Amino acid sequence: MKIYNKLVRDKIPQIIEADGKKANIRLLDSREYLKELVKKLQEEAKEFQANPSIEELADIKEITIAIREAFGIHAGELEDMRRQKAAANGRFKNKIFLKSVE
Repeated sequence: MKIYNKLVRDKIPQIIEADGKKANIRLLDSREYLKELVKKLQEEAKEFQANPSIEELADIKEITIAIREAFGIHAGELEDMRRQKAAANGRFKNKIFLKSVE
């Protein structure tokens, strides 16, 4: 038996069972779900760092969508906030690396 103890995508239990194995699962409450989403975001960020690919980037986007939905934030509201921050602080297009401030 392999222990995972982590949040997984909705179809993973069915995929495991289609492979002839038994998936032991439990459903999380809202508080646990948010905590696990943050852990999953960290996991996916590490995976992207190790393997910068479109697949890993798509996983990060899926997690950010789940976090947004868990907080009850509409996609347009998040995009508005992103635009406000971009207008106030800029984006990351100029590739600026801040070394220090005196």
